[in-house]
Amino acid sequence: MEALALLLLLPLLLVPLALLARKRRCRRTPPLRVLVVAGSGGHTTEILRLLSCLSESYSPRHYIFADSDKMSEAKIRSFEQKRAETFPNSQFTLDRIPRSREVRQSWTSSVVTTLYSMLYSLPLTYKLKPDLILCNGPGTCVPVCISALLLGLLGIKRAIIVYVESICRVETLSLSGKILYYFSDYFIVQWPDLKEKYPKSVFLGRIV
Repeated sequence: MEALALLLLLPLLLVPLALLARKRRCRRTPPLRVLVVAGSGGHTTEILRLLSCLSESYSPRHYIFADSDKMSEAKIRSFEQKRAETFPNSQFTLDRIPRSREVRQSWTSSVVTTLYSMLYSLPLTYKLKPDLILCNGPGTCVPVCISALLLGLLGIKRAIIVYVESICRVETLSLSGKILYYFSDYFIVQWPDLKEKYPKSVFLGRIV
């Protein structure tokens, strides 16, 4: 079931690659700069499972996670080390930004901390200029995606945002999901109840 879901998800992730290929017809497999937002808890584990099915064309991979996240860096380095055994030319970077929201943090203070996080994510996103942003729910993804949207509105760089809601979300979206549902290019859920509540979403069953 998981393998089938991954096969269904691949065409969505290949869309930006196809668009890039049109612009660079001289290349058979143009590279696609991917910005991956990792997060504490199970978010990083889930996003790395998703990345494991992508080809070497999705490179370099730029990982962003919160400065208070103590576990994601080790998981990412381990994943990339194993990936390098298959794709020797694989490239990746690691960057930290201030956490935009802590668990159970109030809405009012979350606005302030998210704006503070954007002071770091906006210049970083401008520097990286990703073609694709892949995220799955950590609060850190909100300032990153908003920064990418601003760059697109300013005509600097248009990035395609793919949001995959965590498998833990069965009936309700995460706070990040509720925000990015309206701004993502592809919003993927893993439970049918969410598809019924949010018609714009794409239901593929369990994929991570």
